[in-house]
Amino acid sequence: MRPSVMTRSMVSATAVVALAAGTLAGAGTSFAASAPAAQAPAVSAGSFGTLATYNFGLSSEHAKNVQRWLAASWGYKGAIDGLLGTNSWMKFQTYLARDWDYRDSIDGIPGSNTIKALQRFLTWGFDYNGPIDGIAGPDTRAAFARFADNLY
Repeated sequence: MRPSVMTRSMVSATAVVALAAGTLAGAGTSFAASAPAAQAPAVSAGSFGTLATYNFGLSSEHAKNVQRWLAASWGYKGAIDGLLGTNSWMKFQTYLARDWDYRDSIDGIPGSNTIKALQRFLTWGFDYNGPIDGIAGPDTRAAFARFADNLY
């Protein structure tokens, strides 16, 4: 006789609760609870900076080229690590605001206005012929890679 769906659900739920509690009658040693580890101190989310990076398809080496350019020309002081994060984009936004009609916050978040300004810049000499639409699609990414490739 086949067990009903309800019976299987109840058995599964009971097993999960028992395992979570660290006991299950008749459980083998593979289910035995291990000794409690020393508890690590809790860390608040506010103690970390923004970890997001936006390389828009650039390789690590291309992103490092962009960071070197930002350091040499725009006062970027962060790591040359190939990860275009908040500090890298803040400096890039500063450049885009000066020469490419970026009129938004210098916040290090490359939103659609940042991408539109980047697209205007990439039309200048990096074969971007797509729309100025604020979407980092394949044509924008390819032109961004050509820019980064020409830096060093």
